[in-house]
Amino acid sequence: MTTFRMRLPDVGEGVAEAEIVSWLVEVGDEVTPDSSLAEVLTDKATVEVSSPVTGVVTALHGEPGDVVAVGSDLVEIDTGGDAAEATTEAVVEVVAEAAPSNDGAAEPEPVPATALSPETASPEPASAPGDRPLAAPAVRARADALGIDLGEIAGSGADGRVVHADLDQSLTGGQRATRRSSAPPDGDGAHPEAVRGVRRRIAERLSATWADVPHITYVDAVDVTELERLRSTLNDRPTDGGARLTLLPFLAAAIAIACRDQPHINAHYDHASETLTMFDAVHVGIATQTPNGLLVPVVRSVGSRGLWALASDIADVTAAARDAKATREQLSGSTITITSLGAIGGLVTTPILNAPEVAIVGVNKIETRPVWRNGTFEPRQVLNLSSSFDHRIVDGWDAATFVQRIKALLETPALLFIDEE
Repeated sequence: MTTFRMRLPDVGEGVAEAEIVSWLVEVGDEVTPDSSLAEVLTDKATVEVSSPVTGVVTALHGEPGDVVAVGSDLVEIDTGGDAAEATTEAVVEVVAEAAPSNDGAAEPEPVPATALSPETASPEPASAPGDRPLAAPAVRARADALGIDLGEIAGSGADGRVVHADLDQSLTGGQRATRRSSAPPDGDGAHPEAVRGVRRRIAERLSATWADVPHITYVDAVDVTELERLRSTLNDRPTDGGARLTLLPFLAAAIAIACRDQPHINAHYDHASETLTMFDAVHVGIATQTPNGLLVPVVRSVGSRGLWALASDIADVTAAARDAKATREQLSGSTITITSLGAIGGLVTTPILNAPEVAIVGVNKIETRPVWRNGTFEPRQVLNLSSSFDHRIVDGWDAATFVQRIKALLETPALLFIDEE
């Protein structure tokens, strides 16, 4: 019998691990090189793993939700014959983009993980009772949510570090661990559900950003009465069926102009190397709610695009994200981000940065307010901009100057055209 032992391949530059989203085959299924075996999720995308050989599946390593390292055993396939056991890497194909990521971004340190199998031996306990066990912050947060005492987990990572796979094994009975009871009394209607896939990636990235980046949020009101009048007039003009103008193209154009004045805000900060990388082109990420969670597709070179082109670009990339059809390029490379809750946007938000970016501009809802103008109150259309910044790079004065520049451009929209290069 010849057994192909397929390993998780390198599914993208800088990717050290992937989460098993779902198995598309079972043990005993016949497969061919056209057969898809599993979907796995990385920081870059969801990819579909295909079989490189014809045969019968004899073993699957891991369960949905397990995080496995690149190079770990993934699937075993009996190809028949009497030749010696062989090892190969799987073939992968991008099928749907997943969590937001940026080219050149300083990604969190990968958490080593091992595939689970019945033959996995339990290592010695990582620490003596009372010692603080070694574990990444994401692992500690997950263990706390699950009610697992890390001090009772035998870590299989480097230097006895507890990794996600160790938590998975403890949950399936592979290791003895102390569980802290957190279940509510019977009859409370609680329905625990494991956080997996894109949502888990989002949770890990936002937790790391919130823990590592000192945020400052600056809020100011913007009178968009003239902008809304202009937008309505332009939308009433005959077009060739292109995208309608929303507020976002105007805001993106204003951000591009403001970034010319303060280039250090259109930048990425790498804390490990203490390096600020500033960009000439402004690539705006548009935070987009999708059925799979929040994604950030990117509109590139905003400063060189007209309003109608920006409207079309925004509509295209956000629709692709919602339909799970966005390409890896469309979901990477942003230098600054816009987040908007539209009509339900409330009065104030406190956006979390899309690290390693140093600024994010949040849009709240437009409402009619009484505004003191020319010696009397007038009803005006006003929205609040809630913008957050990396305080290590952007001082309060810089943040205020940046937002005031955007405010001036939106309140007098003719300036958007006068200030174009």
